[in-house]
Amino acid sequence: MEGLILIILLVVLGVAGMFLLSSIRVVQQFEHGIVFRLGKVQRGGQLRPGAVRAPGLTAIIPVLERMQKVSRQTITLDVPAQDGITQDNVSVRVDAVVYFRVIDPVKAIVNVQHYGYAVSQVSQTSLRSVIGQSDMQELLGERAKINAYLREIIDEITEGPWGVLIERVEIKDVSLPEGMKRSMARQAEAERERRARIITADGEFQASKRLAAAAEIMSEDPAALQLRLLQTVVEVSAEKNSTLIMPLPVEVLRFFDRAAGGTTRESKGDKEERLALGERLAKAEEELAKAAEQTTLESPDDVPPVIGLEDPKREEAPGVSAPQEDQPRGISSTRHEESPDS
Repeated sequence: MEGLILIILLVVLGVAGMFLLSSIRVVQQFEHGIVFRLGKVQRGGQLRPGAVRAPGLTAIIPVLERMQKVSRQTITLDVPAQDGITQDNVSVRVDAVVYFRVIDPVKAIVNVQHYGYAVSQVSQTSLRSVIGQSDMQELLGERAKINAYLREIIDEITEGPWGVLIERVEIKDVSLPEGMKRSMARQAEAERERRARIITADGEFQASKRLAAAAEIMSEDPAALQLRLLQTVVEVSAEKNSTLIMPLPVEVLRFFDRAAGGTTRESKGDKEERLALGERLAKAEEELAKAAEQTTLESPDDVPPVIGLEDPKREEAPGVSAPQEDQPRGISSTRHEESPDS
């Protein structure tokens, strides 16, 4: 009898030990435990007390209760590349990455099956929707705006019903067709060429203004131009050239002329006098042509005075009498009558 009792006692102790061991659970720091008692986690429409176990050592009823652990770490989810057509009819291929974590373990377990897979599917469909609503320029240059809009769309679906918070969404890469890449490369090259030409033209414009200012300053003092010429000669001679060409500008000659007391500019009276002399010469040639047609002169003394050649400012030469005021000029009718040929 005593042996049988001892055996029964050992069996009871073994069953109690196994029951105790099966009821002990360890919840990690980054986890929460959801305890289902007879398959229920809520009672009367509210969360049952003790349904969510904090990290640490805890115990459950082996047969009546079952505990499921939920990680609350931030999970990184790669969204597969999605093909789409942008709003400006450009075919692109975009992939992204989503960072999310569980903020309500009960909703993440009860309301959705495999919340990670569900978040992945929502992210793919939302990414395609954003591609269709955006331009190519926005996808390439406004990544922050697209990321924020995509996060807002996904988080609206997952946070309330599923208890999953979308912390961040990032677009990893935007792949363009080869033809579009070549077009963009040509556009960038043309834009750089345009900027280079504008910069060159601006430099020429500024240089011309500086040269014009320098020329104006040098024109006030001709000696500055001579000094600049000598400085240029010194710079050229420093190159160890065997031949040295020195240009002599006209301003240098004007400088020496002014230094000697002369002037290179004609006065207004000199120009008018030269023009009047040309008119008188032309008129004299016309009178001579007319006289040659009318008569033939016998001797040089019979040459009439030329109208217009007399310079009123020129002094009379000694021994030469000026014609009288009442004496007619040109070929007179008296001499016509005395000519034997007439």
